[in-house]
Amino acid sequence: MGEADQQPAGLKLSVMGLESGEPTTVAEMVTDPRTRRMWWIRVSMYIAFVIAGQSAATLLGRLYYAKGGNSKWMATLVECGGFPVLIPLYILTKKNSPPANSNSNSTSPVSLPILTLAYTVMGILIAGFSLLYSVGLMYLPVSTYSLISASQLGFNALFSFFINSQKITAYILNSLVLLTLSSILLVFENPSSAESSQSGSSRRNFAIGFLSTVGASVGYGLLLTLTEFFFEKVVRRRTFKVVVDVLVYPPAVASAAVVAGLFGSGEWKGIGKEMEGFELGKASYVMTLVWTAVCWQVFSIGCVGLIFEVSSLFSNVIGTFGLPVVPILAVVCFRDEMGGLKVIAMVLAVWGFVSYLYQHYLDDRDDSRSKFESDGGRSSGGGYDQETLGDGLLV
Repeated sequence: MGEADQQPAGLKLSVMGLESGEPTTVAEMVTDPRTRRMWWIRVSMYIAFVIAGQSAATLLGRLYYAKGGNSKWMATLVECGGFPVLIPLYILTKKNSPPANSNSNSTSPVSLPILTLAYTVMGILIAGFSLLYSVGLMYLPVSTYSLISASQLGFNALFSFFINSQKITAYILNSLVLLTLSSILLVFENPSSAESSQSGSSRRNFAIGFLSTVGASVGYGLLLTLTEFFFEKVVRRRTFKVVVDVLVYPPAVASAAVVAGLFGSGEWKGIGKEMEGFELGKASYVMTLVWTAVCWQVFSIGCVGLIFEVSSLFSNVIGTFGLPVVPILAVVCFRDEMGGLKVIAMVLAVWGFVSYLYQHYLDDRDDSRSKFESDGGRSSGGGYDQETLGDGLLV
C-alpha cells in the first residue's frame, strides 16, 4: 500500500527479474510459480529480520542502561552505526551493477545533487529519531517503551496519505484510533510503581521518555514514507543496488551526525569510566554495543527489504506486530510489571495491527481479482483460477 496515484497495495507487489532487473508484475507472479515462491521466501526472510532484529536490539539497548550505561549518544550510535557490515555487499553490487544505459527500458540516472540531498535528509531523520528513541529507552521500562512505539504505524499512515496518496479506509482509521488510544492509556501509568522505580524514572523523567518515544515514532513513520517516495518518485527503479545504497548512505550520514553529537556533548570523556563500571564487565560492555548495532542493522535490512518488495506501511505493520513480543520478553528478562493499563494498551495495539492487516488483505484480494478479470479470466500462462489469484498473493 501507499503508492502514489492512489493505487492500492496489491498493484505494487513486484519483484525483480534476476537478469533484466525490471519489475515482474502481479500477473507474471501468478503465472510463474518459481517467481512467486522466491518472492514469498524473500518477504518471509525480511519479516523474520524485522521481528528478530527489533526484539533483540530493544532488549540489548535496555540491558545497556540497566547494567550501568548512561550515554544516550553512544546508545544512539549503535542504532545507526552498524552499516559497515554491509560494505562488502556494497562493493559487490558496485562491481556487478550494469551501466544505467545497458537496458533500453531503464530510467535515466538521478543526478548526484538530488541523491546527496535525499540521503542527507534521510540520514538526519535517522539520527534524530534514533536519539529520541535512546532517550525514551533510558527513562521508560522497555515494555512501556515498546507499546508507545506502536504509534509509529499511525504516523506512517498519516504521512503516506499526504505524501504517497495512501487511502485511509475505515479499517485503517480504526487502526489509527486504536493505536492512539493504546499510547494515550500509558500516560496514566503510575511511574512511582516498582516497575518505574526499577528503571529509575521520576514523574518528570517518565514524561520526557514518553514524549521522546512519541517524537521518535513520528520521525520513524516519516522516514519510512520518504523511503518509499524515494523508490517510487526519485530513483524510479527497484534494484538490489538501490536497496544497498539506502542501507549504507543514510546511516553513514546519521552516524556522522551522532559522532559529532557524542564529541560535542562531551559524553565521550566518560566512555572509559562507563566501561569500567559496567556490571557485566568490559568485554560484555563492548559485546552489548556491538550486538546491539548488528541487531539494528538486521532490523534495517528487513525494513528496507519490505519497503522494496511491498510498501512502507506493510514494513511498519510488521514492525508493529513485533512490538508486543518485546513487553513479554521484558517481563522475563527485566522483571517489568504487566499492570492492567499496560495489558489493555497491548490488546488495543494488537487490535489496531489486526485491523490494518485485514485492510491490506482486502486490498490485495480485490486488486488480484480485478487483474484476473481484466485479463479475461485467465492469464497468458493459464492454469490459475480466480480463487488462486485472489488468495495466493495475499500479504
